[in-house]
Amino acid sequence: MHPSLRYIQGYPEHITTPVGQLVESGRFTAWFKQRYPDNHTIKSEKALFDYTMAIKQRFLKKSPPLSKVIYDSKIHLINHALGLHSYVNRVQGNKVKSKNEIRIASVFKNAPEPLLRMLIVHELAHLKEKEHNKAFYSLCCHMEPSYHQLELDARLFMMSLEQS
Repeated sequence: MHPSLRYIQGYPEHITTPVGQLVESGRFTAWFKQRYPDNHTIKSEKALFDYTMAIKQRFLKKSPPLSKVIYDSKIHLINHALGLHSYVNRVQGNKVKSKNEIRIASVFKNAPEPLLRMLIVHELAHLKEKEHNKAFYSLCCHMEPSYHQLELDARLFMMSLEQS
């Protein structure tokens, strides 16, 4: 198996075989670029926060507030993840305050917008569902109907970065 196919190793053969053939023929990067010709323009962390809050406001109005949404250059290397949702509970007097943060791997600063949206949706879903269970994925699909395809495409994006 080609090393870059590790991003899609759990996928069925009808997906991995054609992708592997594109990689072997050297046409994968061009194919991906044709599929997603443009990258998003959400470069600043303020723009990323505003973008995330717009999605949160539309689908998760009653979920806990977010204190921070940032691009993080350490995520991909340390966690083998593309995004990270963290929350910290702090006791202040007789109240417990929780802070929710979303961190997006900085490689997605230069990604197609649908792939960034899929990551944001994934991390926002963790505000309601902590585990990757059926309810979690149902919520992801409610917020982004193409969620599963975009999740695969995000993996293909990572492969295209490695190829180029």
